[in-house]
Amino acid sequence: MRNGNNGADRKAAGLLILVFALGIGLGIVAARLLAARATADAASRPPGTAQALLVGRLTQELDLTYDQQKQVSGILTDMQSKYNKIRQQEDPQYEQIRNLGRDHILHILTPQQRPKFEDFLQRLQKEHRNRDNQNR
Repeated sequence: MRNGNNGADRKAAGLLILVFALGIGLGIVAARLLAARATADAASRPPGTAQALLVGRLTQELDLTYDQQKQVSGILTDMQSKYNKIRQQEDPQYEQIRNLGRDHILHILTPQQRPKFEDFLQRLQKEHRNRDNQNR
């Protein structure tokens, strides 16, 4: 009798793995969206504001000299440049995970739901492009 449930057990395990993988993928996408929103918020401020605020705080708390302030500012600019390069390298990986998650979602949708999901994705992509264009 146990052998009769073996197929159902495998199917349940497969679904559990799929749901887990989708959860990870969607979690990564959500984290990426939150990071993009934070970056957009920072980008909407006048250039260097976040950096200037940090240098100001460090100056106040550590009593930095003018020369130290300039050096810290340069270090922060260099760090930001390196962060941007890392993001550019990671973008293809995020895109791959995003596409995999979308494919998995499409797989579980009904034929009637699929066009609605595709429309949703197109609207979302348009919103992202608009936001990116506003931040430039």
